Amino acid sequence: MRVGAPWRDVPERYGRWQTIYGLFRRWQRDGTWRRILTALQAAADAAGLIGWQVSVDSTICRAHQHAAGARKRGICRSSRRAACRRSRPIMRWGAHVVA
Repeated sequence: MRVGAPWRDVPERYGRWQTIYGLFRRWQRDGTWRRILTALQAAADAAGLIGWQVSVDSTICRAHQHAAGARKRGICRSSRRAACRRSRPIMRWGAHVVA
């Protein structure tokens, strides 16, 4: 859905880009694209064409900038209470499906 190509670059043989975009958004909202993807995945999986392997890429795991020097047992000496709540670690990781 996000390829970096503007809708105005759709070839003219498909019609007006506004019409195509409207149809795309309607199908997106009513779940048509999800049903199409689910049906294609089910058919490919039944034919043995999909290998469901998950790879976790730990190179993008990181903690919040304040997590490195955080005090133990939740002690926060900040004058702002909101700053105490924000100092918890934030973990980010990616799971990549290899198909």
